[in-house]
Amino acid sequence: MPSKIEVAIADQNPVVRAGLETLVARDGRFTVNGIYASGAQLLDAISQKPVQIAVVGWALPDMSGGEVLSRIKREKLSTRVIVYTGERSGDVLRQAIKGGAWGFVSKAEEPQVLLEAVVAVARGRLSLPYVDIDLLNHDPLDGLTARERELLGALANGWTNLQIAARTGISRNTVKYHLKNLYDKLGVSNRAMAVALHMSTTRSDN
Repeated sequence: MPSKIEVAIADQNPVVRAGLETLVARDGRFTVNGIYASGAQLLDAISQKPVQIAVVGWALPDMSGGEVLSRIKREKLSTRVIVYTGERSGDVLRQAIKGGAWGFVSKAEEPQVLLEAVVAVARGRLSLPYVDIDLLNHDPLDGLTARERELLGALANGWTNLQIAARTGISRNTVKYHLKNLYDKLGVSNRAMAVALHMSTTRSDN
């Protein structure tokens, strides 16, 4: 990539903050644009000067990672969040995906996994290298109708709204209507997040 990827870091643990700063700064692909001990500090900084990527711990002193994601979405900030956590909870993963996280990495993973997740997210790709499917006991797709499941499968296959309309025999407006209902039921805001949930569930069935 022609310019370095800007990264902000927010974690309640000073040792983790220092370690991440060193890890990221040593890699020539990145530049560290802020180290924060709380969600409020991070949000204040990126609202004034957005950065490309924020690596955020789930448990911050003043708010959860989910609340950080909610504020970023509500305030329409452009920073993409990678949740970096030691939480071993399927619910945390679901909340992160539904909240709009672009990446989710366990603190138990090798450092390189986090660095590669930053690169992937900066390039516009979701990065969910840590997905402990055994912890996802509840299927978030249980409440979908047959038509909504069909549409979700079409999204996972990369179909556009026009292709879905043509292949299912419904209008594009009807496709949009069904997709809105689908996103509302899943608690997501776009097709990328819906597909991420779909792929997690599909993988757990294999």
